[in-house]
Amino acid sequence: MLGKNCISKLITSFTAVAVLCAYSTVALAVGKDLSGDITVTGQVTVNGQPAVSNATIVSGSMIVTGADSSAVISLGKSGRIEILAHSNLVLNFSDNSIVGILSAGKTRVSNSAGVATTITTKDATVIADAGQSDNFSVETECSHTHVDTTSGLVTMREGTMDKQIAAGTSATAGNLAQTGCPPCLRPNSAPPVRFGGPIWLLLAAAGIVGVAIFIGTNTDTNISGGAIIVSPTR
Repeated sequence: MLGKNCISKLITSFTAVAVLCAYSTVALAVGKDLSGDITVTGQVTVNGQPAVSNATIVSGSMIVTGADSSAVISLGKSGRIEILAHSNLVLNFSDNSIVGILSAGKTRVSNSAGVATTITTKDATVIADAGQSDNFSVETECSHTHVDTTSGLVTMREGTMDKQIAAGTSATAGNLAQTGCPPCLRPNSAPPVRFGGPIWLLLAAAGIVGVAIFIGTNTDTNISGGAIIVSPTR
């Protein structure tokens, strides 16, 4: 019985040592590979704490920028992430991947060739072409997500539909006609303005205005075509 207990304790001890070694290896890898440098302008927080320039940021961090504020995260040879004002981004990264969840605002992404990069919003998932370097921006608003590609190639996946966005082009996902959202200042992104009531009411109103203007500018003219002459009083 004593021998069996000793063997059991030895096995448990060896198992614990093996697990500890495994976790130690992972921790060392995380500390080496999953970190970047952040540069901030204005009010920026990382995981709820005020951020300062040249600080180290780890994978899985949530970056929030205030008004007139921005943050730039350098990932070395992997790429670069710029987070603009009024934005909220959860960023995960490694030597060969960049994964962001953008819940508000706008981010600009530059990834190197061989780095799998995706940015997800409530409307779509933007997937960069890992076979080349890419530069693109993703902006999420109340009703939609807008993607611009500067160089390279990205794919916007909305549900089961994929749309490729080549360099120099853009695309939008979501519902531009959604009500209750603040006006969108991006050109051609707002839904068309609809006039209430039948079109003939508008035409009639325009006609009345035109007649009033004509009458007002011709009150000094004789209907028969001659000018009205006033004789001096004798």
